Amino acid sequence: MAGARPVLIAGGGIGGLATALGLAQKGIASILLEKASALGEIGAGIQLGPNAFHAFDYLGVGEAARSMAVYIDQLRLMDALTAEEITHVDLRDAFRSRFGNPYGVVHRGDLHGVFLKACRDHELIELRVSSEVTGYDQDGSSVTAHLASGDDVAGRLLIGADGLWSNIRKQVTADGPPLVSGHTTYRSVIPTEEMPEDLRWNAATLWAGPKCHIVHYPLSGWKVFNLVVTYHNDAPEPVAGQPVSDEEVMQGFRHIHARAQAIIRHGRNWRLWVLCDRDPVERWIDGRVALLGDAAHPMLQYFAQGACQAMEDAVCLSHMLGSHPGDHATALEKYCQQRFPRTARVQLLSRAIGEHIYHPAGEHARLRNAIMSAKSSEDWYKDLAWLYGGTGLGS
Repeated sequence: MAGARPVLIAGGGIGGLATALGLAQKGIASILLEKASALGEIGAGIQLGPNAFHAFDYLGVGEAARSMAVYIDQLRLMDALTAEEITHVDLRDAFRSRFGNPYGVVHRGDLHGVFLKACRDHELIELRVSSEVTGYDQDGSSVTAHLASGDDVAGRLLIGADGLWSNIRKQVTADGPPLVSGHTTYRSVIPTEEMPEDLRWNAATLWAGPKCHIVHYPLSGWKVFNLVVTYHNDAPEPVAGQPVSDEEVMQGFRHIHARAQAIIRHGRNWRLWVLCDRDPVERWIDGRVALLGDAAHPMLQYFAQGACQAMEDAVCLSHMLGSHPGDHATALEKYCQQRFPRTARVQLLSRAIGEHIYHPAGEHARLRNAIMSAKSSEDWYKDLAWLYGGTGLGS
């Protein structure tokens, strides 16, 4: 690889940093171009299935990432109208043995910090801030990223890891803006001592109700609980990170059980997001340019797989480029062929889970309860094997 132009990566989120690390493992230099003035990550908790830990290990940050995570004992599904448990998935020894890794939860900022430190420590990775990529040109031997500042940066490839509103995708796929789901998510973090004592479960807990749900789990060494509540209120426009009052948050949850409502009342400093995704589209490649993560396959939060799938993308892309040195066309094509079916499945199932598990009402909800309560943890393991057994690489 000596003397080769670097790979350019647009976007300094978890997917972009993971890509830089994966390429560095293959001896490939990269320049990461982040539009913000500093590298960081907003938001709170994210869930990490075993497939995320497979990716951490491949990318060389397994030990550091594991030290940041809280390892929960269950995925727990509650009925938000009755406050009764519908079902749970045991995540302890049998789960870890089955999938070769645990299930964890982590603060998004902590995980981003793990990747950022590893990138800063690697001589093949250059990080640049205040460098928004607005578009690109390419020829037979290189690609040039155009920055909002007016500067240009040349490389051999450009990876668009610039998220839901990707400028790179606009040029690669040209399929218009994301789809607005009409679901509004409100996020808060509660100090553990303020979480109702009888709900301080070591679980990722979902309270499912008509057109609404609540998710909570411990974070940051049990110092806080992550709290995410979502209301299907037909919100018409995308919004990200807007501060919102306690009263507005409660409007969508007055019909659920008082015990579930009490969790929401402990939230503070709420911010809202209107959820968006896209239909699966197979066109991720344009010559020397490829999409990755939310730029390629934005998904609703209901499968808790957004960050996990971005990291799998990074694993697969770096593997393919390492396996086909000097033949970027084959490497990118194989990357897309391998990743598209899996990520499309997660995108579509995320929508279906929202409709049939998180938000149903009446007979639809009773049917959900009957089907899901009949399943054992072993049944759930079989259902999830296709997802949690994956690594981002083919067999």
